[in-house]
Amino acid sequence: MPEMPEVEALAQDLRGRLDGRAITKIHVPQFSALKTYDPPLAAIEGALVDGVSRHGKFLDIEASGLHLVLHLARAGWVRWKDELPALPPRPSQKSTLAVRVVLDEQDGVSPGLDITEAGTKKSLALYLVRDPMDVPGVASLGPDPLTLDFTRDVLAAILEQEGRKQIKGVLRHQGTIAGIGNAYSDEILHAARMSPFKPANSLTDDELTTLYDAVRSTLGDAVERSSGLAASELKKEKKTNMAVHGRTGEKCPVCGDVVREVSFADSSLQYCATCQTGGKPLADRRMSKLLK
Repeated sequence: MPEMPEVEALAQDLRGRLDGRAITKIHVPQFSALKTYDPPLAAIEGALVDGVSRHGKFLDIEASGLHLVLHLARAGWVRWKDELPALPPRPSQKSTLAVRVVLDEQDGVSPGLDITEAGTKKSLALYLVRDPMDVPGVASLGPDPLTLDFTRDVLAAILEQEGRKQIKGVLRHQGTIAGIGNAYSDEILHAARMSPFKPANSLTDDELTTLYDAVRSTLGDAVERSSGLAASELKKEKKTNMAVHGRTGEKCPVCGDVVREVSFADSSLQYCATCQTGGKPLADRRMSKLLK
């Protein structure tokens, strides 16, 4: 799933490609992806792109006062195309193409964006709005963890308010802190040497400082590594720099212990027992049931 560092890099890449270009047409072969009807998509046709920005994990393409806001969900991605087919895409259950953004012609060809979504669970969302705050998911976002006003005190207040909730869930809840998902919450907690099940309001002052520093450094480093990369390179960059996420069974790069996993109904987390839980493996109910 694209998280804040990848969406920030996508925004940077598209900012350079789209600046001053006109959007001539938007096709939505996966019609369920379109979540708004007013203004209609035709309203943005012919509009010049003024900028590309990010709100949490939402991508925002602004054109002539309108905002084309995109949430890539779990399996979505944006692909730049130097030349798009002349014929509009047709709806197809076999195709991963959800949205196509066609730009004005240059040298007789029309470049643009193909927005795809793999898998059978279709959650990708496209909104055309006059104000990004008209998108419910954007309006309900918590503070961005890389802005200057996200201080240690802000994090302390969030954790205290969340009470006994597990720290992993607090970090990845978009209404609490914007932009951190499953992958980077694993990485942050590994860097902080903290159990994902630790209650949010149980941190000591030293642990709070460690967690705050881990949030800023883990996300900041990821944004810095991703900056300047084309969209086609971002997935590889993310995967190759993970310490524990997605690395079940491999060696922890810090201590050499095996990376372990806890599975849930529709997701999983990875962690190092030596680094994060005092050497004690966390209970994994799904695996326990399989072993019975």
